[in-house]
Amino acid sequence: MQIVLLTGFEPFDNDRVNPSWEAVRQLDGVLLSENVQIVARCLPCAFATAAESLLRWIHELHPVMVIATGLGPGRSDISIERIAINVNDARIPDNLGAQPIDTPVLDGGPAAYFSTLPIKSMVRAVREAGIAASVSQTAGTFVCNQVFYRLQHALAGSAVRSGFIHVPGLPESGEPSMALSTVVEGLRVAVSAAWQTHVDIVLGGGQVS
Repeated sequence: MQIVLLTGFEPFDNDRVNPSWEAVRQLDGVLLSENVQIVARCLPCAFATAAESLLRWIHELHPVMVIATGLGPGRSDISIERIAINVNDARIPDNLGAQPIDTPVLDGGPAAYFSTLPIKSMVRAVREAGIAASVSQTAGTFVCNQVFYRLQHALAGSAVRSGFIHVPGLPESGEPSMALSTVVEGLRVAVSAAWQTHVDIVLGGGQVS
């Protein structure tokens, strides 16, 4: 059985739940085809341990595709990330109390890495399922971006495609939100589209400055 590794994050910033993990855990074991299965794992929200945990699971599971997910506070749609940057700039401390500011994710690393997922095809598939989705041009500068950058660095040049998705908060957060069941379905559709699509479509998704 081939494995697609899908991760979410534990709660942070005094939240009781993190919708990324609450959604991802419901997709554990879902079959994308007869011999391709999603395996879900939860990452710690900590600069010192999150990426290391992800890289350890990649080494152990040998996945054919890896997609990390995280909470995007203030977002109202499934946000397929385009780029990870080599900067940590934490607005708040992580769950271990670390708050790196203006430091590199990886000393001497490239300024940025692009997703190797078919991001436009994923957005279209999620929208066609009746769920709000868009390409995001920034994964922030907190642990999500660090994980995204380290993931792309580790798999650069390999045949394993990888990337990152941000999901909205839940309705009880009081911010722009999305029902958990909708997040679960949006992620399922996005991951399925990523697996099935090897050549991305050309679809307008840029931003006007």
